[in-house]
Amino acid sequence: MAKVHLIAAARPNFMKIAPLYHAIAATDWCQPVLIHTGQHYDANMSDAFFQDLKMPKPDFHLNVGSGSHAEQTGGVMIAYEKIVNQHRPDWVVVVGDVNSTAACTLVGAKLWIPVAHLEAGLRSGDMRMPEEVNRVVTDRLANLLWTPSIDGNENLKLEGVDASKIDLVGNIMIDSFEMMRHQIEADATVGNLGLGAGEFAVVTMHRPSNVDNSDILNEIIDQIINVSHKCQLVFPVHPRTRQKLTDFDLLERLEADENVMVIEPQGYIQFMNLVTQSKLVITDSGGIQEETTYLNIPCLTLRENTERPITITQGTNQLIQPSVLEAEVNKVLAGEWKKGQCPELWDGATAQRVVESLHKRL
Repeated sequence: MAKVHLIAAARPNFMKIAPLYHAIAATDWCQPVLIHTGQHYDANMSDAFFQDLKMPKPDFHLNVGSGSHAEQTGGVMIAYEKIVNQHRPDWVVVVGDVNSTAACTLVGAKLWIPVAHLEAGLRSGDMRMPEEVNRVVTDRLANLLWTPSIDGNENLKLEGVDASKIDLVGNIMIDSFEMMRHQIEADATVGNLGLGAGEFAVVTMHRPSNVDNSDILNEIIDQIINVSHKCQLVFPVHPRTRQKLTDFDLLERLEADENVMVIEPQGYIQFMNLVTQSKLVITDSGGIQEETTYLNIPCLTLRENTERPITITQGTNQLIQPSVLEAEVNKVLAGEWKKGQCPELWDGATAQRVVESLHKRL
């Protein structure tokens, strides 16, 4: 029986791996092996989290931890190479764009183990982003590229990738959402906060370009407070963002606004319970752009670029500058936001297509 290593670095990676793990485990020709690199320490990576995903604990935990980009990448390579030398797989599957993704791809390439990249072909065009470097390196070295949308195929072909390596499989995060939809809909987070469906907006913010500069973060908070006078806001605050809000003397001001609920970071089920019942989302995240497009919820993304442009060309997402946030929210509240469509193959069946693609090559 073939063995496939499924690489994950933190909780969001496991969300993408979970549907594929179950699809592979259901076959009679392949055994999934879970590798947790430990790149990001995550207190939510608990027994309950794995129970929600119906996943066993990882077969191997590399315990790499935090550090600089070089420290993380090098640490993962050293630790994963030892695992591979003792338990050589037939394929290595990496997901997303974190340092562990590029690191395990390098190990596979140098040891002549075929590598498949799930979520391949995404490009922001901004090489200042470490994630963009990881995407480019991973896609250049991988033997099989599973793209979430047609623009991923186009990006790879423009970079000279052989078409035989590229399979359009759809968006694996939609599989995760559908796998957990019942739990998301049954969750009581919205009700426990005293909110009603469609009566609030969700805010998330964590990117250095938004939170590390006091002038930019001040402007964003000004805009958020202005928006809160027109729409109740729920703001699960990322630890990094909370620290910056404290450093720049902004947290007390935000918490003093009765129309802004500043809450702790939420688990996936709790967070998606909020998103699915929200009127709109204000974010700088990557994945939320996809989920709001799938759910047809307006998404205002405070970034200069995105590696998921299909959420703009086909979906409900729009890139905006902080200075126009209030004006753009006004459009949503006035019913003037664009109506999106769901991209091709964002249908909850991506994992099965991935398994079929892998089977052809084993």
